[in-house]
Amino acid sequence: MSSLFPTYARWNLTIEEGKGSWVKDKEGNKYLDFISGIAVCSLGHQFEPVKQAVAEQLDKVWHVSNLFGIELQEEAAGLLTKHSFADAVFFCNSGAEANEAAIKLARKHTGKGKVVTFKQSFHGRTFATMAATGQEKVRAGYGEMLPSFEYLPYNDLSALDELDGENCAAIMLEIIQGEGGVVPGTEAFLKKVEETCKTLGCLLIVDEVQTGIGRTGKLFAHEGLITPDIVTSAKGLGNGFPVGAMLGKSECIPSFQPGSHGSTFGGNPLAMAAVKAVLETVLEDGFLDAVQKNGENLMNHLKSELEILPMVNEVRGKGMMIGIEWNGPVAGIISELRENGLLVLPAGENVIRLLPPINSTDEECRMAVSMLKAVLDLHSKASV
Repeated sequence: MSSLFPTYARWNLTIEEGKGSWVKDKEGNKYLDFISGIAVCSLGHQFEPVKQAVAEQLDKVWHVSNLFGIELQEEAAGLLTKHSFADAVFFCNSGAEANEAAIKLARKHTGKGKVVTFKQSFHGRTFATMAATGQEKVRAGYGEMLPSFEYLPYNDLSALDELDGENCAAIMLEIIQGEGGVVPGTEAFLKKVEETCKTLGCLLIVDEVQTGIGRTGKLFAHEGLITPDIVTSAKGLGNGFPVGAMLGKSECIPSFQPGSHGSTFGGNPLAMAAVKAVLETVLEDGFLDAVQKNGENLMNHLKSELEILPMVNEVRGKGMMIGIEWNGPVAGIISELRENGLLVLPAGENVIRLLPPINSTDEECRMAVSMLKAVLDLHSKASV
């Protein structure tokens, strides 16, 4: 009997080694990893610059406390602010913590209480972020949620017109809903949300925990679409080292002063070494252009090979975040793909989610498409 709480429906697979886009289980079987730790190891397993940066920091100091100045925090925050809308960064340990900080900051800054999010969204599993999540299954069994959260249908412009803006501190959204089915927000919808925030005098929070740090081919997925007041980041930010960040505009700085918020481990030197190495890689000239090109190629391959199958409803997404909507449950298909050497995720009951390392090769992407086609073709024929 396991000594762990059974909070995860674990697969009968133990990964013991990983390098780049590939992992091995304890029996020595190889798998093409298009999960990347759920968009975490975005530069692949054992990415050398991150590995080296953390190893070097291990020989210096692991943890001090945020009572001390931490130069690596300043350097990492400087890279984030220089290349984004933001003027200040708060470091923490996870996406849920980053979203928790964003909710607290919005309420404190505006003096208002309500936060509007969207149905099928996912923002975390702390009490506040669970309340912010627009999926009942995440909130079930925990009794009364924290008050002042409201859920609107995603991509529905008319719902924004009917929004009661009284006491509204923020509207919070994902540019692409990940756990909700890999559903991209339309440009018209995203711009309408931004306009609504200005009209209501509330803040715009963009949850980029899954979409950020190059996942869609840009440092952040909102770039060129909307300008937020607050953005949250985690997952790919540390390429496997636990870290989260909340970025905000200068106007928000007075609301987060000493004593207003904190995190014991947030921004520790080991995490900051990883973050700095990740950002320096992703921000290299041409890197994000290559991610965009690779993502477009992967999407084109998937569409041409899979959308002709009668059971495939749609292939959608952006960059290296792609969903394949199947006309039925995908759990069995994902299991069969795993047995054939390809690791992928569900996003809801009927969507196969692909989150490969953003620097996967074209050969690896073509291999994944071939493996997907072989399995989906068989299932599609069996279903007709």
